[in-house]
Amino acid sequence: MMMPDIQKARRANLRWIVLLALNSARPLGASEQIIYSAVQPVVPDITQLELRRELDYLDERELIEVSEKDSPAWFAKLTRHGVDVVEYTQPCEAGIARPKKYW
Repeated sequence: MMMPDIQKARRANLRWIVLLALNSARPLGASEQIIYSAVQPVVPDITQLELRRELDYLDERELIEVSEKDSPAWFAKLTRHGVDVVEYTQPCEAGIARPKKYW
């Protein structure tokens, strides 16, 4: 029997929550502190490093745009591709735990 990869599922879920938080912050985007505040109720033991890793992952996938990476606080906003994924108008590739569309 294959055991589920809990850490992989956690990362995928965290990425989806970040996308939802940034969708709520559109069109301006949000600082990593605000994103952290939105994620923490769902993932209470999240660390800043873990959040930054997932922000960087989503930035590399061009779903979000992270600016001010050289400053103490990062800032992120959804790209048009990120908006399409959140709004279910584009397919979501593996790595993000987007729920299936039910409507």
